[in-house]
Amino acid sequence: MKKSKNNKIKKIIFALFFIFISFSYFIKFTPGVLVGKNFIDFALQMIEMLPPIFILVGLFDVWVKKETIEKHLGKDGGFKSYILVFILAAPMAGGLLAAFPIAYAIYKKGARLTVMLVFLGAVGIGRVPMVLFEASFLGIKFSAIRLIVSIPLVIITGVMLGRALEKREYKLPENNQN
Repeated sequence: MKKSKNNKIKKIIFALFFIFISFSYFIKFTPGVLVGKNFIDFALQMIEMLPPIFILVGLFDVWVKKETIEKHLGKDGGFKSYILVFILAAPMAGGLLAAFPIAYAIYKKGARLTVMLVFLGAVGIGRVPMVLFEASFLGIKFSAIRLIVSIPLVIITGVMLGRALEKREYKLPENNQN
């Protein structure tokens, strides 16, 4: 019953959004038109980016054994697991949009929750394309200092949040069809 009510509310909000955008185009309400254009741009970017991401996640799921993930990123992984997820995050393109499916895949294959959270943080701060772009505008010194400060903070935050969630016996949902 509750799920049905949530779906109904989501559909109503979605319909109101499209009515607003359509009305904005009709009366030439600039903020509404801009929201509509941004929505279309973002939707097209997602359509371009998601299929390759899902193909790569599927290949990862088939090619990488669960035992390998458990060994290196699981309970016995130790501190090196955090280093490994920073290495995994470094070459990623697509930012967090690409990182969430990969994080879910490594978690489902046996990575600790703390490691998965550190991976998400690492994608946010340590992708090579982003760091190079940042260094070209703000300088190498700034980028180096930011990374030196950010990396320990991401690890500490991921570990603290992961442990707090594990204490509460939190598990990621198996199947979310909202």
